[in-house]
Amino acid sequence: MHDEADRPKADCRKNLRTPLIIQKVLITGERPVFFGYSKNISKSGMFISTTKPILAGEQIDLEFQLPAPLTGTASCCCEVVWKRPQGTHFPYEPGIGMKFIDMPEEISEQLDQWIKQQL
Repeated sequence: MHDEADRPKADCRKNLRTPLIIQKVLITGERPVFFGYSKNISKSGMFISTTKPILAGEQIDLEFQLPAPLTGTASCCCEVVWKRPQGTHFPYEPGIGMKFIDMPEEISEQLDQWIKQQL
């Protein structure tokens, strides 16, 4: 078991001042659709506030704008590692914890550097 002192600071999730809009990318090539808002992010995953139920273990493709001052978008496959249903954990909002599966290394490093600058 690791204590907080052993955890690298870069692994900490960063609460976002302005939530990121998350889009679900349809593999069929159709237009992306609104999926939810990311409330915090790390180089390895994010929390998405959403009322759209997805089961733990399910994988989906996501697209989102990188947090300012970073520019551009990130697209990757993510896996749901946990979910919080609507109305069961007041005052917390419903949502899901997502783990990035194939985030491009360049984007992952940009997120890592951004998080370090925010601490």
